[in-house]
Amino acid sequence: MRLLLRLLPLFSASALSAQQTSTAGAPDTSVFRRLELPAPNSIRTGSGTPGPDYWQQRADYVIRATLDTSARSLRGEARITYTNNSPDTLRYIWLQLDQNVFHSQSRGTKIFDPRARFGTGGAEGGVRILKIAQPAVAAARGRAASPASQLSHVVNGTVMKVDLAAPLAPRAKQEIDVSWSFPFGPNRNRMGIEEIDGGVTYEVAQWYPRLAVYDDIRGWNTEQYLGQGEFYLEYGSFDVSITVPADMIVAATGVLRNPADVLTATQRSRLAQAGTSSSTVVIRGRDEVGDPASRPAAEYGNLTWRFTADSVRDFAWAASKTFIWDAVGVNGGKTLAMSFYPPSTAALWKEATQYGKFAIENYSAQWAPYPYPTASNVRGSEGGMEYPMIVFCNRPTPETLYSVTDHEFGHTWFPMVVGSNERRYPWMDEGFNEFINYYNWVKRFGLPPAHRGSIRDYLAMATSGEERPVMTFADQLPPMFVSPAAYDKPALALRLLREVVVGPERFDPAFKEYFRRWAYKHPTPADFFRTIEDGVGEDLSWFWRSWLYTTAQLDQAVDSIALADSVGVESRIFLRNAGGIPMPVDLGLLMDDGSTQRLTLPVEIWYGGDRYTAIVPGPKKVNAVTLDPESRYPDVRRENNRWPAALQSESPATPPRSATGR
Repeated sequence: MRLLLRLLPLFSASALSAQQTSTAGAPDTSVFRRLELPAPNSIRTGSGTPGPDYWQQRADYVIRATLDTSARSLRGEARITYTNNSPDTLRYIWLQLDQNVFHSQSRGTKIFDPRARFGTGGAEGGVRILKIAQPAVAAARGRAASPASQLSHVVNGTVMKVDLAAPLAPRAKQEIDVSWSFPFGPNRNRMGIEEIDGGVTYEVAQWYPRLAVYDDIRGWNTEQYLGQGEFYLEYGSFDVSITVPADMIVAATGVLRNPADVLTATQRSRLAQAGTSSSTVVIRGRDEVGDPASRPAAEYGNLTWRFTADSVRDFAWAASKTFIWDAVGVNGGKTLAMSFYPPSTAALWKEATQYGKFAIENYSAQWAPYPYPTASNVRGSEGGMEYPMIVFCNRPTPETLYSVTDHEFGHTWFPMVVGSNERRYPWMDEGFNEFINYYNWVKRFGLPPAHRGSIRDYLAMATSGEERPVMTFADQLPPMFVSPAAYDKPALALRLLREVVVGPERFDPAFKEYFRRWAYKHPTPADFFRTIEDGVGEDLSWFWRSWLYTTAQLDQAVDSIALADSVGVESRIFLRNAGGIPMPVDLGLLMDDGSTQRLTLPVEIWYGGDRYTAIVPGPKKVNAVTLDPESRYPDVRRENNRWPAALQSESPATPPRSATGR
């Protein structure tokens, strides 16, 4: 039988009207007030779409790099073509020199414990700039020739200002030549070296001078790289040549363009087979590691690997003479997934390529197709880090290796394709990714993960008395709260929005539309909020404010039940929003005849204040009530969720444990 319901707020209509009248002209402090966002314009519209005047800079790189394994150092030179698509004339540009954090005098070393996850490991490295110049320009139509010229520059920690020889007008391009070197130190923060199986694995990232982003929101984004906050980068193309000892195998962002120079005929044949195979194909096996026949002859002891990539915001690579290498086709052969790992890890890593295949194919089916031709997973010193088309993973068990692989490849969608500012808004990177990780985990294991958008991890922070808002900048988060504030809470909030507030049938198309609108662009939080609201047809100001901007908590309570018979028998359930977060209410009712019923109330019941009375008409009487009977909410005080208080609710099954990757 359908349950009939009448709702009775504790405030009568006349009392509420009087209250509103008495505060006429006063600021609206309701949690339901419209969220104040930047004014929409022709660049970023009120509906959340990029406007007709949206613009974005572009940076294209041609890089040549040489790895010196004796000195454990790298030397590189690059020609950067910078396209000014902004309406502004630029007289200087800013480059990022992230390697400068790896020094005892860097700001990052002073802020974060060098021994910690984002520490510098006691490194005394940093970038040595060898040249910054404008190349010679040949004469062209309407333009005189100009000779090469050195450019003045100033280094400020991990960023460098370069003065241009002439102002760069809108729609114009500027070429810059830069050469540099740096040593590999003991650091293992997102990159580093590992001695293993008689060789050294080099994972190389944040390794070249990278253009800072110039955008319509803040102009130049020049936050220091301190080690904990991640990145904000321009999109473009890469043509990268990497010279290494001939016995090394190289994995990198992009597509290998000279396989005939660096692979044997057998390896090239196996790669072609892997592209159309659903089973893992070994490209270089364990028994071939150390066999000279598994590497082409090299006249001078080195080989140069050349990779190209387009529509990417970064480039990373890895090299080792001990790599086992295997591969498999993904999404019907559109992508080649590969793994690179040393022999002593083969028992665990022989399944890693299939983990990558599972992750990429499921994300492609549920949210948006994987857009790139390759996806490489490298086992080295770094525990978990993502770059375009390549990830670094290191975990000790099949379950945790799957988890970190799934997480790092999930970053392809956020932020590799949807390029948000991770340093200012880490939740738009980690939170979005952990949200999609949650559903991949459920598909694989049939139960929710323990550490992907989990209630338990969020509650540990929320009840600590030291919670930080999700909107906190990455480097301003205490290290212990990076995971719960940037990963768990926003992922959990998105799950609640999808599953409880608006439903998957409305949320999923809106989330996909956000990806479509902002692929290869730079969205802000306002663009995300507006896109979701535009797609689901709701003003969600109360939700964004409560979950992302504040440290308010969710504490729903049922205070009592009363019976009334003035208009026939009815049960009155007295509810209270004891915390600061309003949410819909889900009630499990035990009736006087032993039957059970469910009652769901919308979030709007809290419009009138923090108390509400739900009336359940007879003839059956409500004997007991349980709030949130399935424990879907992160309620900080579940002891007030039942009336009578002694009523027990079932506990959800304990999910398997997962591992967090970065």
